[in-house]
Amino acid sequence: MNDDEQRQESEPAEDAAPGWQAIDAELATIYGAAEPFHYGTLVSYRLGGPDPLDGVSVYARQEPVPHWHYVTYGLTELYEKESQNAEYSGFGFELTFRLARQGEEEPPAWAINFLQNLARYVFSSGNVFEPGHHLDANGPIKVGEHTKLTAVAFVEDPELGTARSPFGKFTFIQAVGITEDEMEIMQAWNTLRVMETVKSRLPLYITDLSRNSLFDDPGVLAAAEEGSRAEGSNTGHLYFDNLLWEEKRHLLKSNGYILQMGAKQTLSLARILPARLAHGKELALIGQERRVLLIPDLQNRLVENGDELQIYLNTEAVTELARRLEPRAGEFELETLKALKIRIEKTLIRDADGNVVETIG
Repeated sequence: MNDDEQRQESEPAEDAAPGWQAIDAELATIYGAAEPFHYGTLVSYRLGGPDPLDGVSVYARQEPVPHWHYVTYGLTELYEKESQNAEYSGFGFELTFRLARQGEEEPPAWAINFLQNLARYVFSSGNVFEPGHHLDANGPIKVGEHTKLTAVAFVEDPELGTARSPFGKFTFIQAVGITEDEMEIMQAWNTLRVMETVKSRLPLYITDLSRNSLFDDPGVLAAAEEGSRAEGSNTGHLYFDNLLWEEKRHLLKSNGYILQMGAKQTLSLARILPARLAHGKELALIGQERRVLLIPDLQNRLVENGDELQIYLNTEAVTELARRLEPRAGEFELETLKALKIRIEKTLIRDADGNVVETIG
């Protein structure tokens, strides 16, 4: 827990924080008068404090299995209407998180930091989470923990859903810890469809740091892969840290292009590419300065459009590219589109202090 946070027993007065009270009213429908653990921020984010959430309440639960239910205060407007959007309160959602209990008497503080980090991303980027989104944590969701949960999926909280405050409506969106292969299959299919497929194994979508991948069960894996084949991928965008492209000019032959990407993203791209283009859907690769748009077509060709490289691929080219993408540094030229060379660079995974903790490729 941050030094600027402490356990608090009191909350803002009702007339001072109508948005806060709207959250409390929704929680009362489940917990009645039960007193939660509450952790507030001493120095407000608006006043220069490091943590954007004004508070996190945590309820102890026994059913369907013992767990902690965390609920945030601060992604909606708590005290007054500040945004110009009259329909939604603040960012339009608050986060929740359900963590399996391991016999502890108080909720683990790391989960509060985890929620603060998610909120910090929203405040700093302006990007909001919605049910169906997923996020790669690039490491264990609990720093330093030996867990296979290295990514997060977002669903509507199965008990709280959507609510309204005097400042607009909002949704309780639950963060769920998932494994790397679960995230990859969500990318190749649909996050919410995958979560629906596995919900009997994840009651209330509770995060259990000790669990293995749900796709260790061949039946679950087969159902998800069949869904991907039948429906295609719902992932229209992939974000790359190391995405570049450049034109290579030649005197004696046609000009070509080099497309560079990091090794970490190659397997995701290889899985999603056929699940999008084979179903007639485009796939956008987004880098810090450049974009690539992969487009299904009958004729293979390359079109430069400002900062975007448009790559038109037929079925044969899609199959070849997906087959040849591997998380290994090197270069190769497509036989089906010789004007395009793919360059794979090593991906360096860093911790919060900037230290390299893993090299891929």
